[in-house]
Amino acid sequence: MHTHPPLDRRTFLAAGALGFFGANLAHAQAYEPSRRHTARSAIMIWLSGGASHIDTWDMKPDAVAEYRGPFQPVATSAPGIRLCEHLPHLARQAHHLAIVRSCGDHGRGTGDHHAGYYYNLTGHAPDRSFHQLLNARTPYPTDWPSMATVVAMKRPAHPYLPNTITLPHKEGAPDYTRPGQFAARLGIAYDSVFVEGTRERPLDFAVPALSLRGDITADQMLARRGLLHALDDARRGVDHELAIRDYTTHQRRAFTLLGSGRTQSAFDIRREPIAVRERYGSGINATSMLMARRLVEAGVPFVTVFWKGDNALNELCRSGGGWDTHGNNFNCLRDRLLPEFDRPFAALLDDLHQRGLLDETLVIVSSEMGRKPRIGDPRSGGPNGAGRDHWPACQSILLAGGGIRGGQVYGASDRRAEYPFENPVAPEHIARTVFHAMGLDDLHATDRESRPFNLMEDGRALTEMF
Repeated sequence: MHTHPPLDRRTFLAAGALGFFGANLAHAQAYEPSRRHTARSAIMIWLSGGASHIDTWDMKPDAVAEYRGPFQPVATSAPGIRLCEHLPHLARQAHHLAIVRSCGDHGRGTGDHHAGYYYNLTGHAPDRSFHQLLNARTPYPTDWPSMATVVAMKRPAHPYLPNTITLPHKEGAPDYTRPGQFAARLGIAYDSVFVEGTRERPLDFAVPALSLRGDITADQMLARRGLLHALDDARRGVDHELAIRDYTTHQRRAFTLLGSGRTQSAFDIRREPIAVRERYGSGINATSMLMARRLVEAGVPFVTVFWKGDNALNELCRSGGGWDTHGNNFNCLRDRLLPEFDRPFAALLDDLHQRGLLDETLVIVSSEMGRKPRIGDPRSGGPNGAGRDHWPACQSILLAGGGIRGGQVYGASDRRAEYPFENPVAPEHIARTVFHAMGLDDLHATDRESRPFNLMEDGRALTEMF
C-alpha cells in the first residue's frame, strides 16, 4: 500500500511537489530564526545500505583478525578519537564530531533494510507487519512520520521554500518503497520535496515541483490558472475525502511558491564559486552535500541526503551500489565508498563552521544498520568473499553542530563491536536528541482525521552531549 495516490501524468506536480506545496497553513507565519539557542536547521546524511561501523568510526584494532579487518585507526583533531585511516579529511574535522557508538535495535528490528529505514528515520520500532513482510513491507499511510516531516510540521512555513527537502533521489526507486521517509499519518501535506540528481550530471538538480509536463506551458499555467485546473482534474480521480483535503492545501500555496525566483535560484548549484565546488568534489553525493549547505543557509529546516549508489559497485561489492557491502567490503570501502564520503562530508562541516552556520545546523550521519563484525557473509563466499552481513544490533551515529559538543564519544560497543556495552541507546534516543536540538519540546500532533496523538513517547534526548 503506497502513501501517495497517483496523479494524472499531465499534471505537472510530481510526487515531490506534493510536499513542496504542503506547508502547514495553520503555522503559516512569517519565517524567522528561533530566538532560543536551538538549531535552525538539520542535515541528515543517510549512508544507504548499512555502513560498516567497525571499519570506520568504531574500530577495534585489538580484536582478532577475523573481526577487525585490515584497516588501521589514526589520530584525529579530537584528542582520544581515532578514525579509519581512509578518512583523512574527516580526521581533520573530528573536533566537530560527536560519535554515538552504542546504538542498536535491541532485537526490535528484522535485520532487513525496510525495518532499518523505518526505525532509524522515524525513531519508532518496526511493528509486526515488518516482521511478517520483511522487505516486502511498503509504506503505509498509518506509519509513524519521519523525523524530517515532524520538524517540517512543527516549524513555521518558510516563505519561499519547502520545510523539508530530500535529495538526490527517493529511496527504493523506482517504486519508492522504503518505509520511514514519509509524513504518513501526518498527511502528504508534510512530505519532503524530492530533488533529483544523477551521477552523469551532478550539477543538474531537477525539482519536480518546478517542472511542467505534457503540453502545458508556464505562460498558460499562469494566465489560465492551469495549476488549479490540473489539480481539480486530479482531485476528481481521488476517492478519499482526506486526500482531497491535502490537495486543497497544495492549491492554496502553489502560485505563491511557483512564482518565486528565489525558489529556482536556491536549487542552482552553479551559483556556487568553482573553488567551493572543488572543495566538496564533483560527484553527485558531493554536490548533494553542497546543495544541503545552500538550502540550510536559505533557512530550510530539514534536508536529507540519501546516498546515491553507483551501479558499477553492484557486482563488485554485492551491495546494490551503496554501503550494503555483502562482498569485497574492504576494497569497496577503501577505493570507492570512503573517499566519496570523506572529502565532501569534511568539506560540509568545515564550510558550515567557516560561515558561522554549524552551531545552528545539526548534522547527522545515519544508516539503517551496521555491518556484522565477523568477516564473511555466506551469501557472498564466506570469509573468502571478504564481505560483512547486515548487523542491526550495533551501529554508530555521527552528530555535529546544533549545540552538540564536538570532539566527544557517547557510549561504547563491546570489544568486537557486536553489541552496545556502555550507555546503550536505540533510534528513539537519537530521534529525541534531534528534536531536542531543534527545540521541539511539544511533540503532540493530530492525524489526518484530526485525532490527537503523541509523536514520540519512548526514548530520551541525550542532553549530556550538548
